[in-house]
Amino acid sequence: MKLFLQVIEARGLVALDLNRLSDPYVRLKLGKQRAKTKVVKKSSKPWWEEEFFFQVEDLGEELTVSVMYEDKCFNGDFIGQVKLPLSMVLDAENHSLGTAWYQLQSKSKKAKNRECGEIRLAMSLSQKNSCDGTPPWSSWVDLTSNSDKSSELKREIPSVESSSKMDSYAVSEDEEVNLDIEEKLRGQSLRERMSKIFSRKNVSISTSSSKDSDITEINQEKPLNLEPDETLLPDNFSESLKFLKSKEQGSEVPENLPGGVLLDKHYAISPAVLNSLIFSPDSKLLQSLADVQGTTDLCMEPWKFENGGESLKRVLTYIKAATKLVKAVKATESQTYLKVDDRNYAVLASVSTPDVPFGSSFRCEVLYCIMPGPQLPSEEQSSHLVISWRINFLQSTMMKGMIENGAKQGLKENFVQFAEVLSLNAKTLDLKDAGSRKEQILSSMETEPESEWKLVCRIFGNFTIISFILAVLCVTVHILLANRSSIQGLEFIGLDLPDSIEEVMVCGVLFLQGEHALKRIGHFLQARRLRGNDHGVRAEGDGWLLTIALIEGINFAAADSSGYSDPYVVFTCNGKRKTSSIKFQTLDPQWNEIFEFDAMNDPPSTMDIKVFDFDGPFNEAVALGNAEVNFVKNNLSELEDVWIALEGTLAQACQSKLHLRIFLSNTRGDRVVSDYLTKMEKEVGRKINLRSPQTNSAFQKLFGLPPEEFLINDFTCHLKRKMPLQGRLFLSPRITGFYTNLFGHKTKFFFLWEDIEDIQVIPPSLKSMGSPSLLIILRCGRCLDSRHWAKSVDPDGKLKFHFQSFVSFNVANRLIMALWKARSLSPEQKMKIAEEESEDNNLQSEESGSFFTIEDAKMSEVFSSVVPVPMKSLLEMFGGGCLEQKLMEKVGCVDYSFTPWESVRLNVHQRQIHYKFDKNISRYGGEVTSTQQRSHLHDKNECMIEEVMTLQGVLLGDYFTLHLRYQIGDLQSKSKACLVQVLLGIAWSKNTKHQKRIMKNVISNSSLRLKEMFRLFTKEFSMEK
Repeated sequence: MKLFLQVIEARGLVALDLNRLSDPYVRLKLGKQRAKTKVVKKSSKPWWEEEFFFQVEDLGEELTVSVMYEDKCFNGDFIGQVKLPLSMVLDAENHSLGTAWYQLQSKSKKAKNRECGEIRLAMSLSQKNSCDGTPPWSSWVDLTSNSDKSSELKREIPSVESSSKMDSYAVSEDEEVNLDIEEKLRGQSLRERMSKIFSRKNVSISTSSSKDSDITEINQEKPLNLEPDETLLPDNFSESLKFLKSKEQGSEVPENLPGGVLLDKHYAISPAVLNSLIFSPDSKLLQSLADVQGTTDLCMEPWKFENGGESLKRVLTYIKAATKLVKAVKATESQTYLKVDDRNYAVLASVSTPDVPFGSSFRCEVLYCIMPGPQLPSEEQSSHLVISWRINFLQSTMMKGMIENGAKQGLKENFVQFAEVLSLNAKTLDLKDAGSRKEQILSSMETEPESEWKLVCRIFGNFTIISFILAVLCVTVHILLANRSSIQGLEFIGLDLPDSIEEVMVCGVLFLQGEHALKRIGHFLQARRLRGNDHGVRAEGDGWLLTIALIEGINFAAADSSGYSDPYVVFTCNGKRKTSSIKFQTLDPQWNEIFEFDAMNDPPSTMDIKVFDFDGPFNEAVALGNAEVNFVKNNLSELEDVWIALEGTLAQACQSKLHLRIFLSNTRGDRVVSDYLTKMEKEVGRKINLRSPQTNSAFQKLFGLPPEEFLINDFTCHLKRKMPLQGRLFLSPRITGFYTNLFGHKTKFFFLWEDIEDIQVIPPSLKSMGSPSLLIILRCGRCLDSRHWAKSVDPDGKLKFHFQSFVSFNVANRLIMALWKARSLSPEQKMKIAEEESEDNNLQSEESGSFFTIEDAKMSEVFSSVVPVPMKSLLEMFGGGCLEQKLMEKVGCVDYSFTPWESVRLNVHQRQIHYKFDKNISRYGGEVTSTQQRSHLHDKNECMIEEVMTLQGVLLGDYFTLHLRYQIGDLQSKSKACLVQVLLGIAWSKNTKHQKRIMKNVISNSSLRLKEMFRLFTKEFSMEK
């Protein structure tokens, strides 16, 4: 939906110049979109007659029309403004307000009744998606009286974010077009009117021949045919692109959508070939992608021209595969070319899914931009593909945040698969000179520093200061010209008191003006000291370089009585600060400043951003908002051009945002990993082995981490909650994460080392299976998305995570404490740790070949037999009674203990078991911690028990995990017998050359042990019987 606006003229404007003539212009704002008219020189009754249109995203927004006077020394002098809600336009007849005069209002409440003047506007709402069409106000304006006034409008391809001016129109609509529709709509609700009016795709327009002739005579133009003759347009895809290219007006490639970047890659093919690969009707890419994603019923309509050949569009329909949260739904995707030339292509895809919850209130938009890539050594062409997204809300909803988060997660997963499928058809380029792109982007932002004179004019160039200076001059001249008065009243020599009420009032006014002037001088001195101190200062050193480009801010809260603020931004990262310059008297500041932090040895995890309002050197700054950039959870390509929403009471109320470009890189290349491990070895006092690239890649993919994050070590342990959850704890320079996939249920979370407030070692107890455990306490309000997996939450809101049953507790505890303290403590405290922990033992090699899941264990049968015991009686062997404990102790399980069976879901129960090996079973002794899960099969008279066993204190026991599956079923031929089958599998968590030997030994011993177990149980059962 688009809002059409015509700014015609103004009258009665307040003049600020002595000759009562100024240079007025109009500034327009709708949401994030802005525009302004030309400046009319020396006029109190300006005439603009300029036309604009805006993309409407939210019908709850309002259009702000501000009339300003141009001032070359300052930002411009405010005259007055008028705010027009879009709902008022929507409720009007024909969805238009016609041509009308609007009274301008002042921003100040004190001057609310002051006459500011009037402005003449024409407004309407339209569902048309093209700039071509009939201006809705063409029948409102008196063309005969205004025929001598015209303005040239530049025409551009509309971008997805910003508004652009409309081209001159060729035909006008008739006022009687929608009479029948309006008669039917009277008395209906707003929602019904929207659904019935704006959902219509085609409205037949009939005009009388007499009116057509009149309009033709006035405009001296031939009306356009609104229904283009498609037979005259090319139907071949390549020919269609050439035809569309011939109509190209030289517009620029659209900017990335505000939702973020989903894909940013370079390919070793030309932009034209990449465009055909993705969007050509003959390409098999979409079908291959549908097969990978499970999408069905894919139907692609042919590319067709619309709006007289001005746009090329096609429609795709398909059924998205079901997920855990959303069932399979039908989607309709509309793809439209926004730009086509020899080197650049831009396609906007709008996806509608009305069957999902709240699906009728939004559409998901994805922008594909294909641009030329860097020059290859072979002089072949390359291309740069950038895919960004946003959610276009058709109506307001309270679930906006939930919808955006869900869409972001789904789009990221989809385009990861898209990139994989595309890489099979086009070679991906690995650009080592990524810094050149950063330099190219930043070089375009270089601006000249503000001069001293301009800064003085901006601060002191207001009515109060100028009037104070004139008053001081007037008083000085008066003192020189006036005769000294005689002493009277309570006066004495050296004390001259006012002689009248008028003199008292004049003294008071001068005092107040002097106080204000003193504040402005303080503002100037402080602003001069803060201005540009950090902007443009190059970073020093070798390591991790953080570069921030502060572009602009929008919708800042007003902190001054004048209705404006003096904002500046403070960036903090790894204890270092950078401060921007102060922008005076604005709510939408423009900075264009670049900040570089000196090289850091450790990769940064987060960066804090705080925005303050400057109120002089003697007053405390008012916080306008704050934000945090997480380098671990965000891909670096997404941060290269991002809008960050500020938090805080004032910022959230005004929906304040900052536009940043953030670049993080390291100058040491591949040495950064080895250098970091070497530094950690000195702090820990032990050798740390470098992990393989395959292991690091699997670790990054598991937790969704950026490519610069690498794995240091991982340990098998249990996460203690209501029931212990067996998994693995992963350690890296910036995070610690936990992952498990137990019986097909995945648990995964991580938190930053900086989020940890304290780590406590809990002594061994019976509940912890006889081993020490770690209690990790997070800072208040951190990692709330992992709240479900915390052991407890204290009254202050701090999450507590309990980890126990480490295979090598001392090794794990030492490394965890060192990594945490190395990230959160000062250098002096780190030296103290190194002195206290001076043992010189090497960490055991734990090079992981794969991450453990039960699917990795290849099952093989180790026991199968018909047991002459009913199934119900045989299950007592796993029932947790005295019989089970007696039986297990006989087969060599010492100190056998277990927890009661607890229900985890329907017909599924789970428990924990712990025991020690008798020396007859293992000469090394050792302990076993296992998790058993029992389930019944309703369609068959069978029961299945799965068991995951972890060995501790056994040679190479931490290299593998055992998975047992007991399948027990009644025999129909024998009512008092059942068939027992036991399958065993080994999941390797580390590589070793002894795998075959260990596997043979485990299978042999397990088979003998199982035979003995069921033999003893059969004997016990027969004796009891």
